Amino acid sequence: MRKIEQQMNDAIREGKDWKSGNTQVITLNNMGEDVSFVYLHGNHIAIVGDNYIRIYDGGWQSNTTKSRLNAILEGNGIPGERIFQEKFEWKLRMSDGTVIPFFSGMRLN
Repeated sequence: MRKIEQQMNDAIREGKDWKSGNTQVITLNNMGEDVSFVYLHGNHIAIVGDNYIRIYDGGWQSNTTKSRLNAILEGNGIPGERIFQEKFEWKLRMSDGTVIPFFSGMRLN
């Protein structure tokens, strides 16, 4: 995991606003729950709540977007969840090994 991705995950875990280079975390407290909104190049790529993650491609299925999302999944999700590309299409490998098509806005519990 890249240093910027570790710092991003630290900000999410600590419930802090953070920005470095092209990546930003804005955390809001909603009825006692910290909810972090993650942006890459100003494009919304994730929402991380206490019991869920919602992931987006931000309109760009780039290697950097995929790397940031995988870092979020690794640091805040269930071990084994990972986005990968196969035949030019993004897919999500679930923790049980099941592979499903990626779609922007999908929610993981």
